[in-house]
Amino acid sequence: MDTSSRRYLVWFFACAFLALACVSALNYRIDPYLLHQWDSPMLQRLRPTNEKLSAWGKTYAVARYRPSIIYIGNSRTEMGLPTRAQETFADKSVFNSAVSGASLGDAIQLAEHATKVSRIETMVWGVDAPTFSLDLGSARVEDGLTGAGKAFFAQRALLNLKRGLTVDMTHDSLRILNGSFGDVCRSSLALYGQRDETCVISRMQGWGGAAQAIPLRLQEFGDGEGPTPPSTPALDASLGKLCQGSMRLRMYINPTHALTMDVLHWRGKWDAMQAWQRDLVRVVERHRNAGCDVRLYDFSGFNSVTTDPIPLASGKPEMRYYWEVSHYRDNVGRFILARLFGGDVAVPDDFGIELTSATLDAHQAAMRAARDRYHVEHALETAYVKKILNGPRIKHF
Repeated sequence: MDTSSRRYLVWFFACAFLALACVSALNYRIDPYLLHQWDSPMLQRLRPTNEKLSAWGKTYAVARYRPSIIYIGNSRTEMGLPTRAQETFADKSVFNSAVSGASLGDAIQLAEHATKVSRIETMVWGVDAPTFSLDLGSARVEDGLTGAGKAFFAQRALLNLKRGLTVDMTHDSLRILNGSFGDVCRSSLALYGQRDETCVISRMQGWGGAAQAIPLRLQEFGDGEGPTPPSTPALDASLGKLCQGSMRLRMYINPTHALTMDVLHWRGKWDAMQAWQRDLVRVVERHRNAGCDVRLYDFSGFNSVTTDPIPLASGKPEMRYYWEVSHYRDNVGRFILARLFGGDVAVPDDFGIELTSATLDAHQAAMRAARDRYHVEHALETAYVKKILNGPRIKHF
């Protein structure tokens, strides 16, 4: 290779490196997805309703904020458990680390990350049967996002710079600069991890309201692959790690609407769901007997909250306790926290029961009886669920 060719290659690679460095630095500085922000004015920046790479931002924020109280789970916990619950946690620092699309495998990573980077006093962990799987969910809890020690922030900085080389991030950085990124609602980080209600309202309006969103949510719930066989042993192993300290752990089964429970029945998944509950009780009791402060509560089933009338039955565009049948509002979240920890919030008597080997059989029998009564007393909703499940597939919004 002659001198001029070598000079050309040197200049070419130098220019390419400089261009990539500039792009990465731009994206790192603009940070459209808030990958490395905490207690920053950027958190108040209005953004689109779709929150990209939420797990990236939350794992970083937890390491910086180091909360005493942490919530773990999927979008149901993220939307439903309020971080501003002074009636429950007084002046304790609270962060909602639940992430939309999280599987059990994702939640385990987020839970263990929180205990590595902060001294967690109380962990509240929401679970449900359809997402009880180790398969990679849409939460994108990727390698390198979790860790411990001082090296965590240096590793994250390098990972964020690498992420800054992607086309989608560059495109969104440019949209921020030209004012077309979207100015709908705040990031969940601005609300200590809880999803901004304005985001939810905007998306619901875009879908045409609860009545239009319910059929898709019912099909999604029925399509969930969980509970899968490897998941319970994985949770068992994770609890073994989490229980090594003095942390208080409260697990709860999400109170999805009664119609979603009916979906499990009509899809032939009811027995698997109740077997899953028995496995959870067995695991939790084994760790509690070993000295861990862990308890399990069930808020699902057919009760005065979960049977909230849907628009088809009530004639109203909105529901009192639910955004649609899959995601509950934070008034329900306040009931959950009050049942778990006490407080001044008046909780319906039939909402939430602690699952133990002593209560499980009676509870499951009562759930089956309540389901059968629901079919009789709510014939319209029952026929509606069957129609949705037997009808054509609904495309995602």
